[in-house]
Amino acid sequence: MTADWTPLDAELRLWQAAGLTLPLWWRDDDATAATPALDRLAQLSEAVDLPVHLAVIPKTAEEELAGALPDHLIPVVHGWAHENHAPAGEKKAEFGAHRPLVPMRADADAGLARLTELFGTRLAPMFVPSWNRIDPALPASLSALGYCWLSTFTPRQQPEAAPGLIHVNTHLDPIDWKGGGGVVDPDRLIAQVAGQLADRREGLADRDEPYGVLTHHLVHDAAIWEFAEQLLNRLRAGPTRPWTALKGVYR
Repeated sequence: MTADWTPLDAELRLWQAAGLTLPLWWRDDDATAATPALDRLAQLSEAVDLPVHLAVIPKTAEEELAGALPDHLIPVVHGWAHENHAPAGEKKAEFGAHRPLVPMRADADAGLARLTELFGTRLAPMFVPSWNRIDPALPASLSALGYCWLSTFTPRQQPEAAPGLIHVNTHLDPIDWKGGGGVVDPDRLIAQVAGQLADRREGLADRDEPYGVLTHHLVHDAAIWEFAEQLLNRLRAGPTRPWTALKGVYR
C-alpha cells in the first residue's frame, strides 16, 4: 500500500515538541466466535503493543470465545442481538429512539449479564450500541445497570454521557461502508487523523478523551489489515500511551 504519511508524522512531531501525550485505544466490533480473523487481530494487537476492546454481541456469543481470548483482548458489551429496529429508510439502530426505553434497558441489562456469565471479571463494563447509535434518553439508565462506559463514534461532547457513565468514543474507521467495503482512500484517512489530532493540540477538541481506532476484524481484507497495522505502528511510535477500560478506571 502506497500512502503519504507526512501529515500524520508532522502532527505527531508537533505533539512531541509541545510535550503532549495522546491517550490511545482500540475497539473492534461484532465478535461472536473464535475465528482465524480473531487470531489475526490478537496477533496485531500484540505486535503493536495496544490492547483491543472486543465488542462482543451477547445474544449470539459462543461459549468457546471466552477461552479463545488472550489477556490483551478485552471483552465489552456490543448491544444485545445486533438487530435493526429502525423503520425502513432510516439509519440502522438497535438502541435508537424507535423503541420504548423499557425493552432497550432490558436488552442492555441482559447483555451485561450474559457476557459477565461468559467472561467473568475479564469483562469491562462498557456499552457499545450497535451501529454506534443510541437514544439520548437511554444512557441515564446504563450506570444503574452496572455500566461505567459508553462508546459510540465521533468526538464526544462531554466526558460523561450521564452521571456515572464516562463517554469514550472511537474516531477513525478505515472501512468504506458506503462504498461496499474495502479500505477508504489511505491519504484521506491519514488527513483525517492528522486533523483530529491538530484539533486536540489546538484546544478545539477534548484532549483528554482517549483517541479511538475502530475496526471490524470479520470483514477486513488485506488492504484494511495493512492500513490498520501501519497506522497503529505510527501512532505507537509517537507520543501516545495505551488506554484501557478496566474496572472503570483510567490507566
